[in-house]
Amino acid sequence: MGKQYTPDSAASDVEAILRMLEGRWKLVILFHLFGGKTQRYSDLERLIPAISQKMLAQQLRQLEADGIIKRKVYPQVPPKVEYSMTDWGQSLCPALDALLKWAEARPAPAEAEAEAEAES
Repeated sequence: MGKQYTPDSAASDVEAILRMLEGRWKLVILFHLFGGKTQRYSDLERLIPAISQKMLAQQLRQLEADGIIKRKVYPQVPPKVEYSMTDWGQSLCPALDALLKWAEARPAPAEAEAEAEAES
């Protein structure tokens, strides 16, 4: 049986989850890794040209520390490092898809105003 939530504990846990995913680049990185893709550090640099090396390294470290992605280092020169999703990280994909569908269903501003007026 899952955890029993109160409104306060649910809000607190959702806030903690959102903190894990916050940051300008984390979701972009994740979308490049979804579907079982494995990317080298240099591939991610190429795929996300607007990110600095420092920020990419920082965001990857945080995602790894949170257990969302895994890092594999090959003992060779020059170093080869690959990143991929953990099983738990990959399970985030349907939730993000649901958010995209939710956002697509957003009513136009005029539609939302009419809906609010009809309810009052």
